[in-house]
Amino acid sequence: MTYPTSDLAQQLIGRTVTDQQGGKIGKVGQLYLNDTTGEPEWLTVSTGLFGTRESFVPLRGADYGGGDVVVPVTKDIVKDAPNVDNDGHLEPSEEETLYRYYADYLGGGQRTSQVTAGTDRGAGQDVSGPNTDDAMTRSEERLHVGTEQIQTGRARLRKYVVTENVTQTVPISHEEVRLEREPITDANRDQALDGPPISEEEHEVTLRAERPVIEKETVPVERVRLDKEQVTENREVTEDVRREEIDTDDATGTNRR
Repeated sequence: MTYPTSDLAQQLIGRTVTDQQGGKIGKVGQLYLNDTTGEPEWLTVSTGLFGTRESFVPLRGADYGGGDVVVPVTKDIVKDAPNVDNDGHLEPSEEETLYRYYADYLGGGQRTSQVTAGTDRGAGQDVSGPNTDDAMTRSEERLHVGTEQIQTGRARLRKYVVTENVTQTVPISHEEVRLEREPITDANRDQALDGPPISEEEHEVTLRAERPVIEKETVPVERVRLDKEQVTENREVTEDVRREEIDTDDATGTNRR
């Protein structure tokens, strides 16, 4: 298609926009230029109650050689186009949404455009959100609270050796020498007189004693493992939420909500 020159683009603003059967759609409000080529790409048409809503219409396939701008779509198609803020620049995502909507009539294509010139937004428009018709949408934020799992720490089992002193009492015995004296009697006289009358002699006995003997034995005493348990607690969360309020001033100066 052939786009209009910048001079012609300025002349289009304010013209009547019609469909190909001559049905009036509205007036040209603003023109948006392609960021790359600088040529007009989109126009806005004032529709809705009292012309307070501006809908985007692509210039592709439009005929603007006569007095009116004739576009290859109907008024109903234009009115049902996605609501996009007429704020002086089309973001790529917004333009993609519009081209996707008009694809059946124009055939695809994506560009990023910016506004050239046009009229100011009319009084009575919903400037807090998408342009609407004669009604205003009141919205509010709702708080949805959920949970997510995060890692708070790690635990591991570790075994180490501790030495302690243990004292136990154990009875032990030993032998000691004790002299036993017995008188000479008829029963032991023969043993006593056996040998020379006077002599030197030695006798030896072996003494024995017990001593403590220590043995250590390693025995298993218990099994230890890590386990997890779920503990639930209540926790309050606080967050600010916004909502829109709507009121009106009538001729009597009375505010109504």
